Amino acid sequence: MMGEVSSASRPSIRERFRLQWEPVQAAHVLLYPEGMVKLNQSAAAILTRCDGATTVADIVADLERTCSATGLGPEVCAFLEHAVRQMWLELRE
Repeated sequence: MMGEVSSASRPSIRERFRLQWEPVQAAHVLLYPEGMVKLNQSAAAILTRCDGATTVADIVADLERTCSATGLGPEVCAFLEHAVRQMWLELRE
């Protein structure tokens, strides 16, 4: 499903992608048949929480707790919208 990211959306990594830690890269990567995307720490922190069951609101709350930060919602949503456009994620309601 393509669409706007909302607090109730439940993002999940698309079937043809696999998120994993890559020791050689010293980073999380998103693997797909045509290649690989090396993720920065923030992107990895978000994508590791995209399990198709957890809402965007819960992902933001968990990140804010983990990072001892507030106001992360706009940045998280902007990244999730980018990931949907890149076809890395699908959104469930």
